[in-house]
Amino acid sequence: MAERPEDLNLPNAVITRIIKEALPDGVNVSKEARRAISQAASVFVLYATSCANNFAMKAKRKTLNAGDVLAAMEEMEFERFLEPLREALEVYKKGQKGKKEVSEQRRRDKEEKKAGSERDKSREEEEEEEDEEEDERMEEEAEVEHP
Repeated sequence: MAERPEDLNLPNAVITRIIKEALPDGVNVSKEARRAISQAASVFVLYATSCANNFAMKAKRKTLNAGDVLAAMEEMEFERFLEPLREALEVYKKGQKGKKEVSEQRRRDKEEKKAGSERDKSREEEEEEEDEEEDERMEEEAEVEHP
């Protein structure tokens, strides 16, 4: 478990991307500034997690949920971020629901394809049997005509 900010190292590429998205084009950020922002982000993550965990513990749960995080943000006096966070959470939930629906549809399609494949095999076997029976009849007829 991360106890200190140094224990939690966020990927530099992620930090760099977040910084670039937050600043106008043409603004450069030194390595030292990126490192400071990374450390600040680590401290924020640890603090927010700790606060959210307190809400989960008060509710006698071991699992943090989105409500705990929202309550922690309010307790940390980040109220102005609550609405954007709720909106992002809704987008995430809709995306997850869409992924689940797509996954279920793929599973159904796969099952239908498998069932169709089995029906096709059954039809092919029936046709082969009919062809064999027809061949046998023709051979019998040929033997009767030309003994």
